[in-house]
Amino acid sequence: MTPWIVLLTIVGYFLLLFLISWAVSRRSDSNAALTGGREAPWFIVAIAMIGAPISGVTFVSVPGMVVAKGYSYLQMALGFIIGYFAIAYVLIPLFYKRNLVSIYGYLEQRFGAGTHKTGAWFFFVSKMLGAAVRFYVVCVTLQLLVFAPLGIPFIINVIATIALIFLYTLQGGVKTVIWTDTLKSFCLITSVVLCIVFIAGGLGYDLAGMCKAIAADDTSRMFFFDNPKEGTYFWKQFIAGIFMVIATTGLDQDLMQRTLASKNAAESKKGLIVSGITQFFVIALFLILGTLLAMHVKANGMTMPEKTDELFGAVAFSNGMPVIVGVLFILGLVAAAYSAAGSALTSLTTSFTVDILNADKRQDEKALTRTRKLVHVCMAAGMGVVILIFYAISNSDAISAVYTLASYTYGPILGLFAYGMMCRTQVRDGLVPVVCVAAPVISFFVQMWLEHSFGYTLGFELLLLNAALTMAGLLLLQKRGK
Repeated sequence: MTPWIVLLTIVGYFLLLFLISWAVSRRSDSNAALTGGREAPWFIVAIAMIGAPISGVTFVSVPGMVVAKGYSYLQMALGFIIGYFAIAYVLIPLFYKRNLVSIYGYLEQRFGAGTHKTGAWFFFVSKMLGAAVRFYVVCVTLQLLVFAPLGIPFIINVIATIALIFLYTLQGGVKTVIWTDTLKSFCLITSVVLCIVFIAGGLGYDLAGMCKAIAADDTSRMFFFDNPKEGTYFWKQFIAGIFMVIATTGLDQDLMQRTLASKNAAESKKGLIVSGITQFFVIALFLILGTLLAMHVKANGMTMPEKTDELFGAVAFSNGMPVIVGVLFILGLVAAAYSAAGSALTSLTTSFTVDILNADKRQDEKALTRTRKLVHVCMAAGMGVVILIFYAISNSDAISAVYTLASYTYGPILGLFAYGMMCRTQVRDGLVPVVCVAAPVISFFVQMWLEHSFGYTLGFELLLLNAALTMAGLLLLQKRGK
């Protein structure tokens, strides 16, 4: 497939994004940009939330996971469903009752300005680095497939793409994010389903034959109960799924900004639960595709890529594969990556404007609009700079470190919210930042000690350790009396 076909696919998708942005941003004010106007139908929010957690890295990585880990990811996805119910019945009523624009406003109402700023900064650092590294991986993929063959340097690739994402999210804000995520979910599911159809057809399977072949393949094992030390052990994955989705969805402004755009708490609950259950089946589609990709490699005498993340792309662009499969791969990748980057950009703008600058409380509508747009420019520029830094120093360890960072940064946020809802006492607000910084530092040394002394590697438990240490620190900061 020529680079021009890939480029035309990208251009076509961006044209759709701009059309949606123009349509939804008409007559939008700053309130609509920050909250979506609290008028989004629940079923639109549900569709948007199906694809919202899926990034470009997820799109290329999950199919390749089956080679080494089978369908163990579905064990975590089962935990996700429980986590979504917890968010729906615990966090959403809390956020709506307090009429929050940013979910971190709860921390100010519960503890004070110091805690509020702490939670907002932890989110800011985590989301900026996490979004940038995910988008970096996609930029590198597109550089190899499109821009390098056309002689376009990486820096132009990044600047042009960030500029386009900035433009289509600038005016509409959260409303744009919801509707572009709806498009993203449709493109993702369609591309994965059609890839399954084409690859299964190439292997000579009808629906019944495909199901039978997948069930018999070694890569389709789902449940792992045999070795508690392994990262794929069922209870580790299941429990991790519950708490990971609570922390990285329920306590993440990027993802919660969609559900908070619903008319009321009941509508928000409905959309969130439907999307959470549906996500399980979407993840299953990715894993089924992974098994078919592995079977295609074996059947055609191809060499399995050293990095399993490259499996999907290697098959999609292999000789003899229909051009449409490559186009679908690019469409799904672009839909996942660009919408995720746009969503992250919008949530960073909202959180920085509301939580850190307090502009919504201090400025009138006209001044607030100017501030929001200026912050949006700064967030886009910051994301571009971080991507270029990763490109300059990139190696697998640096990227892995950024993903691990999420367990450190979301841990204190989880601890703050958990303490706020479970304990009725006040704490010394000015010292909360010290606790939230100390918890990840202590966790780091505990992680090193466990690995060095016992050969035990902390996985998702790191998130819970951080949260527990944060709560323990807050207990030490309790004020006397009620």
